[in-house]
Amino acid sequence: MAAKFLLGAMLFAASPIIAQTVPVETTTLGTSAITLHLHPFLTEEELTTLRLVMTNEQALSLFVPGTLGHAALAVSPDDGFIRVGAPMGSATAVADLPDAEAAGTAALAGCDAAKQGTAPCVVVLEIAPAP
Repeated sequence: MAAKFLLGAMLFAASPIIAQTVPVETTTLGTSAITLHLHPFLTEEELTTLRLVMTNEQALSLFVPGTLGHAALAVSPDDGFIRVGAPMGSATAVADLPDAEAAGTAALAGCDAAKQGTAPCVVVLEIAPAP
């Protein structure tokens, strides 16, 4: 009985380590398929801005350079995306990469190198060629 309780307690304690699914919103804008990851740390201002970016080609071009291949925008959960009305320096967008994995990896590396906080950066926006 004690062994079952101990195993249960260990599994419960380890559960935050397991990756949790984050809800997403998706849309098509021109020739791009865009996915917004709704991380719980994003403020209403940040979500409003990201939704504008994913629905307006001019806004998209301001935050994500390039129009070929795959792109990603990574943000530090500790630093946030927008503070005092301006994007944070750690928010990193990359574009024109051959696949989603390369775009995500490059955006995360740039964000993690520039962040002030300790939490690892996460991808908040993914852009791919529309099917």
